[in-house]
Parts: sequence; C-alpha cells; structure tokens
Amino acid sequence: MKIFIVEDSRLARQELRTLLAAVPDADIVGEAAELAAAREAIEQLQPELLLLDVELPGATGFDLLDQLEQLPLVVFTTAYDQHALAAFERNALDYLLKPIDPERLEAALAKARERLRPAPAAAASGTKGVDDMVFLRDGERCWFVRLGDIAGFESCGNYAQAWFDGQRPLIHRSLTALEEKLDPQLFFRASRSHLINLRWVQGIEPWSNEGYRVTLRSGHRVEVSRRQAKLLRERLEL
Repeated sequence: MKIFIVEDSRLARQELRTLLAAVPDADIVGEAAELAAAREAIEQLQPELLLLDVELPGATGFDLLDQLEQLPLVVFTTAYDQHALAAFERNALDYLLKPIDPERLEAALAKARERLRPAPAAAASGTKGVDDMVFLRDGERCWFVRLGDIAGFESCGNYAQAWFDGQRPLIHRSLTALEEKLDPQLFFRASRSHLINLRWVQGIEPWSNEGYRVTLRSGHRVEVSRRQAKLLRERLEL
C-alpha cells in the first residue's frame, strides 16, 4: 500500500513513520510539509493512500484535494475535530485525531486495504460494517463514530437515536432506513423500536410473552418481541 504523508510538523511526520514501520504492507513513498510540494510529489508518485493534515502553512488539506487531478484514498490527521463535516463531505476514508492512536490508525489502514482489494461481493452488498466510520449530526453538534462503537439505535418517530459513549443524538433517518444500510450480522432488529449491536450484548433473560430482555454493555435494556426472539436465538446459537 503506497502511502504519502502531508504534515507540516516534523515531529508529527516522524510519529506517523514510526507507527507505519510496524505495518508490514505500509510503503511510505514520500512526505511533504506544504501544499505545493505535496501536489507535485503526489502527481508524480501516485500514492494509493494520503495521510493528510488539515492545517497546512497558508492553506488547508482541502485546498490540496481541490488541486489534485486524481485523488488517492484520504485519511485526515488533525488535532481538531471541527473539520469532520468537511472531511465527510469529501468522502474521507477516516478522520484521526492527534495524538494518533495506533489501533485507530490500523483500523483506517484496514479500510484502505478493503477499498484497494477487489471485493465484488462486498461492493454489491453496500452495507456498512463494524470498522466503517459514520458521520452523525444533531443540530450544531457533530460526531465521526466507528460503527462498531454504537451500541444500538432507538426509533423516535421519523428519526432514530444513536447510543454511543454516553451520547444520544437524533439522526434524520427512520429505523427501517438505517437497517437497510447496516450489516445484518452486526445489527439486529430487536423490535419495531430498536436495532441493537450484537457485539454489545451482555446478557439475555426471558421476558413477557415468550420474549427476551437484552442488556447491553452500555447499560441499555431492550425488550425483544416473541417473533424476534426466535430469530435472535437462531442468530446466536451454535
């Protein structure tokens, strides 16, 4: 995987090089500290993945993307979270906050591998999996969240509420619309009102009308209807 680093801080570039040295398939083909040099090198070297800082001397990473004829995959690296919306609009693969967490970097690289590897079946499904990052916005607040870190969704009329890290933002999507976009092996429709992340299930107990009550690691408790209880057993049994 050919990687190019655009970062104005020498120490930050060195940190990325150190982290990537532990990744066997990471081939750093070059680096640059400012826009003009980055544009010239990227057009010449044609990297597959760009690790791009948002704030550059006299410019931004978005300015660089505007000037490139052919765009590689992009992972933004920044100390600021307020650029997440713009990054999402540019179809960024991921958005990493400094100091870069090695596990988050590896998750971003894993997504890059998947995008670079021919995978007709995955492309045909069009669903989002555990390591995909999703952009959520509720009013003036924005989040960029790993899908696997969301414990579940609750229906609120024509909206859905997401549960993650103590947050409960409203999403302008119905639960049915969300279900169509999410990996069914990860999220289960527990009832008309709830989608739960099966990796967050902590306990299951019998409940009324031959249903279940599921307790998630987040502390949420969700009742599973009788009809869905049978499907849940089939999903989780050996």
